[in-house]
Amino acid sequence: MKIISFATAAGASYGLVSGDGIIDAGKRLPYPGVKQVLEAGALAELAALAGAAPDHALADVTVLPAVPQDRPGGSKVLCVGLNYRAHVAESAGREVPEQPRIFARLADTIIGHGAPLWRPANSTHFDYEGELAVVIGKPGRHIPAARALEHVAAYTIFQDGSVRDYQKHSVTAGKNFPCTGPLGPWLVTADEIPDPAALTLTTRVNGEQRQRTSTGDMILTVQALIEYISAFTPLAPGDVIATGTPEGVAHARKPPPWLVPGDVIEVEISGIGILRNPVIAEPG
Repeated sequence: MKIISFATAAGASYGLVSGDGIIDAGKRLPYPGVKQVLEAGALAELAALAGAAPDHALADVTVLPAVPQDRPGGSKVLCVGLNYRAHVAESAGREVPEQPRIFARLADTIIGHGAPLWRPANSTHFDYEGELAVVIGKPGRHIPAARALEHVAAYTIFQDGSVRDYQKHSVTAGKNFPCTGPLGPWLVTADEIPDPAALTLTTRVNGEQRQRTSTGDMILTVQALIEYISAFTPLAPGDVIATGTPEGVAHARKPPPWLVPGDVIEVEISGIGILRNPVIAEPG
């Protein structure tokens, strides 16, 4: 099933995508959001609503991040760098890492499908990175790779907007400008994606294909990433792991086609959908 977080004039809610509509679970279940559904292990309760009539049209709501980050007790968003060999090859001077390159995303960087992606006021070196994201459903620490997928509730799409001139001296800085990390458009539950290594990822800018690969080309699998990350931090329901981007990013092209205001970026992953965001100049 597809689980969407959204807002209307009445406030924020969540529900099931049903065709072009949304079944509002927020008014039917006692959980305030997706994270609390996952914490309660209540996906079956959510699935039981599937026969209800839609309450909203998709076109009439504001889509929020697939796992909203603006509420108390927000989730971790952990990202992986250099996790596709061809991307390592296009990154001059880099070697295939023996261990994951992990960094964190701050809450105010995360936006939803359709929300404006901010090109920073103090940089023009704004790049795109389409990625598969994993959402944890079952808590755990020291999770072995062989059992890692038991801890996955769902998958979604992440666009790891990167400010490359800042990233040269600080990955944390280059990856944490406000409103640069779209997450969505929704969650697709793990039962619908039995093999996360068998998906096709495509990134387009203004309709032009920039990235296309199989998630099977990852250096470290979803299972290996969960094992590594859970070795240093507990994983909790709602935590997000963005698994890295493939080749085709702007900084590896000559000249680099940096994102500019007016661009529209789409990241599509088979079995999940399309995450689409317009680029604007940072307000203020």
